[in-house]
Amino acid sequence: MATHQEDLRWFETFAKGLQHQRLAERPVAYFCAEYALEPDMRTYAGGLGVLAGDVVREAGDRGVPMVAVGIFYREGYLCETPPGQDGKSPDICLQVHPEDYALEAVKDAAGERLVVRVPIQDRDVHIQVWKWAKAPVPVYLLDTDLEANAPGDRGITHRLYVGDKETRLKQEIILGIGGLRVLEALDIHPSLYHLNEGHSAMLALELVRHEMQERRLGFDEAKQFARRRAVLTNHTLVPAGQELFSNDLVSVMLAKYAEELQVPVSDLVRLGLVQESSVFSMTMLAFRMTGIINSVSRLHARKAKELWTDHPMAPVTNGVHLPTWDRLREDGDAPAVWEAHRARKRELLDAVRARAGRTWDEGHLLLGWARRLVSYKRPLAILEDARRFAAIARNAERPVRIVFSGYPHPSDEEGAKMLRRLRELVDGELKDVAAYLPEYGMDEAMELVAGCDVWLNTPVVGFEACGTSGMKAALNGVLPFTTRDGWIDEVDLLGIGWFIDSNRVTDDALDLLEKQVAPLYYARNAAGIPEGWIENMKNARALVRDRFSATRMLREYLETLYF
Repeated sequence: MATHQEDLRWFETFAKGLQHQRLAERPVAYFCAEYALEPDMRTYAGGLGVLAGDVVREAGDRGVPMVAVGIFYREGYLCETPPGQDGKSPDICLQVHPEDYALEAVKDAAGERLVVRVPIQDRDVHIQVWKWAKAPVPVYLLDTDLEANAPGDRGITHRLYVGDKETRLKQEIILGIGGLRVLEALDIHPSLYHLNEGHSAMLALELVRHEMQERRLGFDEAKQFARRRAVLTNHTLVPAGQELFSNDLVSVMLAKYAEELQVPVSDLVRLGLVQESSVFSMTMLAFRMTGIINSVSRLHARKAKELWTDHPMAPVTNGVHLPTWDRLREDGDAPAVWEAHRARKRELLDAVRARAGRTWDEGHLLLGWARRLVSYKRPLAILEDARRFAAIARNAERPVRIVFSGYPHPSDEEGAKMLRRLRELVDGELKDVAAYLPEYGMDEAMELVAGCDVWLNTPVVGFEACGTSGMKAALNGVLPFTTRDGWIDEVDLLGIGWFIDSNRVTDDALDLLEKQVAPLYYARNAAGIPEGWIENMKNARALVRDRFSATRMLREYLETLYF
């Protein structure tokens, strides 16, 4: 395994070679439904968007020729205000505008506002384009909110991951088919198209149309050429993470597009059908229409092979953009590292006091759990035995505190139920030792992954494809306390953190917390410095820098997927 410095030297050599020159002429086009480009810009919901933002930033840092395509969501994912006690998002959202983020309106060769058309159902939908240009890699964000569209079509791109299936499918047609048409209109001719998850799989159909026109091929021949130009990153093994639609709905939405291709719409729909069903899967469309698929961890690749035997995945474990997520930024002696960490911890505790009304001592051991609330992540695992957790947390010699943050998807009833239960606990019997932070975005994530002492991660093994929040925490010296899922399955945690038995998650987590985690944290030298703990912090930081950076990930994209 190369070190971070070796990865950097690899990119220096790559920049001087023929492969880089080829990409300079015809870049990689990166497609994703969400991007975390700026903390308060509503173009992301969670980990997928954060990863996409890290890819864009890393490609810019390393000088890899790339363009990115996504959607501008005026209402975002959960609206401007957080969901209520029931975990649901408000029905009416305040809208933001591209000008709020200094996005540039993209112009055509004549200097006019660029507008492309995409056939949906029985009509054309018009798309305008905004450019985010604060990094060397431009991101083109598509938007249907313009007067040329019917009122219903203006709102297609308003909300990210909207629950309505028809609107969701329209968004994915806009992203995939419209995204490629935007690049063509801008005279950008990529050598390769990278689909980050299946949301943009409709791009494959537009690639087929392009090959049919350019090479004067029939539909079946063009499919083979199109597959060679597309790669896919798959992010989930969970059925809820896979986009499923009825074949009838897809047929209706693609009817006019099929006429353009002069291909029966049934031929298009067949590419995404789940075998022996009438269900259309964006994941299956992406699998069948891309030449190479990668998983986002080695364990994910093994599990995916059991689920999709005909679609093997190359393991490229995710990584994080170090300059964005490293807020500790201290690698000196133990006192310097400890003081840098305490400064980050004080910032988080200020947020806990302001947003949750808890005033906690910075000397108390602080655990954090923050991500989307969904059943397989088991957010309440450590609180299932609330009485025992409270007893451990209230130990006067080794007190423990825990802070939670994150939302369920608005349509996830089970997630909403867990959120209600969590709030009952932290506002009731655990009020003195637990807190829930209702806001959760990129800024809040940065506070949490840098300010906690321990990062708690409790998914059922085999369900968390990667779990990059743990990488960000470890990068900041926050020690992993986790089941052996996703990226962490690739790691030996000796001298770094602790593995929790997934089959007895509550009991094992509490046993470890009481007998190993808290004792190590409170073991201090004469100067009050926890030397053993800090050694683990340094080991955690080195681990992520050398093995789980976005630099290494992008290098593997180039070596495994692009070339």
